[in-house]
Amino acid sequence: MTTTFPDVSISTDRLVLRPFEEGDVAALTEMMNDELVTAWTSVPHPYTHADAYKWATRHAHAERTEGRGIVFAVTEFLTQRLVGVIHLQNTNWRTRATEVGYVTAPWARGEGYASESVLAVAQWLFRDQGFERLELRTAADNTASQQVAQKIGCISEGVLRNAWIVRTQTEDGRWADTRTDLIVWSLVPEDLEGLDEYGDDYGGQMAEAGGYAVSTDWN
Repeated sequence: MTTTFPDVSISTDRLVLRPFEEGDVAALTEMMNDELVTAWTSVPHPYTHADAYKWATRHAHAERTEGRGIVFAVTEFLTQRLVGVIHLQNTNWRTRATEVGYVTAPWARGEGYASESVLAVAQWLFRDQGFERLELRTAADNTASQQVAQKIGCISEGVLRNAWIVRTQTEDGRWADTRTDLIVWSLVPEDLEGLDEYGDDYGGQMAEAGGYAVSTDWN
């Protein structure tokens, strides 16, 4: 049984999803220090150049080679600028199921990049890799991430109560941990039947500010 994903790149009309490179370190550092990324994810704060270097050159690649999943650097096709991250994780090779997390750079929000990239990965996962389930978990108040899930056809399956920790900023600028519920979404192959290649449209009006992975162990 295959227990690792192939080392591949995925292209859409606007995006290229590829393995991380050392050249991504500066843009990754900037993206991960965004306040909304800090709030919704478990990434270190502040996110240092060393954190980004380890992720781009070592940890992201180990996710694939060690069989846990696969990480894509999402880049614009025309500018090659880093748009975000897609991370398949917690992969169960026997049941052919995995969980997706994602981050979108602040400058790239509102363009539908999150839904386009996640849908492209889902299509590759189901059609080329023979997977049967893609799961997404969103914090209860992360409405933008929930919009992405709905946009690509995910079905809401229920709530994991008190299952995650988000960070909120206090009046003095510090970050405090707060417990929250998680909404569980899923996508299976038949859910993609009848969809256009990348959904009804690119979702240019969508607020992707919260389109972040909620359960990624980044470092």
